[in-house]
Amino acid sequence: MKKDVSKTGKILEYLMALFLILLGTILRLLPHPPNLAPVTTIALFAGVYLSPKMAFILPILAMLISDYFLGFYQFSLMAFVYLSFLFTVFLGIYLKKKKKWYTILGGSLCASILFFILTNFAVWAFTPWYQKSFTGFVECYTMAIPFFRNTLAGDLFYVALFFGAFKLVKVLIAKKFQIPEKIIISKK
Repeated sequence: MKKDVSKTGKILEYLMALFLILLGTILRLLPHPPNLAPVTTIALFAGVYLSPKMAFILPILAMLISDYFLGFYQFSLMAFVYLSFLFTVFLGIYLKKKKKWYTILGGSLCASILFFILTNFAVWAFTPWYQKSFTGFVECYTMAIPFFRNTLAGDLFYVALFFGAFKLVKVLIAKKFQIPEKIIISKK
């Protein structure tokens, strides 16, 4: 009987993860300030709580679906944006066994910085907007600072929302089924 309860908890946990990822995709489609979107959090969250295969598929699928509706753009820029999310999944997988509030917060900050560095390098390297010189490189990153503020604010907000909601659901499941929370939390 206890095994069935644990299995039910796992199913509910997985459904919650999928719900949060779907919610994140929908939030990207709604009007929002530039770079204030939950996609980096989706990648980090998926890396921490889902199997590696699902962790890599879901954020990219969320991006592809939302980009289909929002419009695709220059492939070289898209590649760097998607690559930053794949690196964030790797970061989430690394944090899987180190799930503490401060490691998740640090992971979110690292993911924001990684996104900023990779995507702005791509803007500098693959668009005609900036000179292909050190001055142009510095100008590109300087002009991106307002976007970084939004990225950082959005990532921190969504990390608190997604990870906090997921933790709350785990606690409620543990109480509802009267099983220790450790059983509900995946150790993978």
